Amino acid sequence: MVMPTVITDRFATLDYPEYANNHVFLKRALNNGFYQHNDYHDHHGQNDHDDHHSDQPAGHSAKELIGNALRERVENIDHEFCDPGEEDTFFVADLGEVYRQHLRWKLNLPRVKPFYAVKCNPDAGVLQLLAALGTGFDCASKAEIEQILRMGVDPSRIIYAQPCKTNSYVRYVANHGVRQMTFDNEDELHKIARLFPAAELFLRILTDDSSSLCRLSLKFGASLDSTDGLLALARKLGLNVVGVSFHVGSGASDPGAFLKAVQDAHSVFQQAASYGFNLKTLDVGGGFCSDNSFEEMAGVLRAALDDYFPAHSGINLIAEPGRFYVSSAFTLACNVIARRTLQDATRQNDDTSYMLYVNDGLYGNFSSIIFDHQHPVAKVLRVGGRTLYNTPAAEATPEHDGVEYSIWGPTCDGIDRITESIRFGNVLDVGDWLYFEEMGAYTLCSATNFNGFSNNHDVIYVCSEPGAKALLGRL
Repeated sequence: MVMPTVITDRFATLDYPEYANNHVFLKRALNNGFYQHNDYHDHHGQNDHDDHHSDQPAGHSAKELIGNALRERVENIDHEFCDPGEEDTFFVADLGEVYRQHLRWKLNLPRVKPFYAVKCNPDAGVLQLLAALGTGFDCASKAEIEQILRMGVDPSRIIYAQPCKTNSYVRYVANHGVRQMTFDNEDELHKIARLFPAAELFLRILTDDSSSLCRLSLKFGASLDSTDGLLALARKLGLNVVGVSFHVGSGASDPGAFLKAVQDAHSVFQQAASYGFNLKTLDVGGGFCSDNSFEEMAGVLRAALDDYFPAHSGINLIAEPGRFYVSSAFTLACNVIARRTLQDATRQNDDTSYMLYVNDGLYGNFSSIIFDHQHPVAKVLRVGGRTLYNTPAAEATPEHDGVEYSIWGPTCDGIDRITESIRFGNVLDVGDWLYFEEMGAYTLCSATNFNGFSNNHDVIYVCSEPGAKALLGRL
């Protein structure tokens, strides 16, 4: 049985013997599925302390599992009588999708070990599964490093991929055995020499990231005309440079950017050898999307690596994928908390349109609209007592058909708009629900509690892959 369950923040830990030095969050296998205590009833003061889950027959598709989890949650909420917070927005996460993405990665980039970018989505269930799969972790702050170390992950599976580090954080990683870190300037080298001279350093080089969603080159990366001087200084300071790293930008779309970056990295490897450094690792960074562009990007990168860093060279290859793993694994459900009716006499037939206000917005899990240039698409989850998930009636209608809506977040800020205009074949009202797919990347990690709205939302796990269930169910 596959049981979608609400995640809580109370986990026990235990040894996972097949992965050395790795502790993971405890889940109990129950009837070939997952059991997790649900604090939903406890949190809202109800007397029923039974475990809340949905029993799903084995073999159900991912859509069925997600749909059943959404349905079970929303059909048990009466907005007229529920306690404050019971109708809060929530996620359904299919860990089976994360597992499938891992297999897809291994198929297309078999020589490249992924170090998951924790910043993209630090969800506990995702990290638990990836730790069990043996991935590394790309961390950019003390808090992220602490989160991974608390899971019992060995420090050697962490790279502190932040070229500009806080002094106290450098001391922290030195004391906790996290040796791998990046740099891109002279000041950072002097800092590391003073605080952690035994660190294993990756020289991050500048790349052309003009085709990416989020450009990073304006902030990070050493230009090729500065790498020689940086390597000379590292040698003078007695530091240990072990590799080169680059990042073609988050959400890259030009495969050629990877080819050029690999060529540049190869040149820096040769420069480093002239200073006596024996570089062992190339970090090809992130930028990988989960859509159909991945195979093309991976193909170009794979060919470039085979040409410039062939298997017989002995160079270790790692990468820092984030959105690739989680973007398509999370579905977000939002409740319609208010509606404003608009009647425009200038329109033919005096059409009525509506402004819908939902309980999440740009200051919450839709921060990706601003920070990650995303365009989430609303679909109707429940209207008038009917659940429409994954049906034609859930989809937006063509222009000029159906009823027009704009969708707004709950805060007092006028920019808090999710959708300017969308049409549905149903008239939605307060208490109805919308859902948004592809909400796993740069959403909950950058949500705020602006205006006092919660940024701590339940995640309901389902698992559509037997391989992932076997890993997690044995814990």
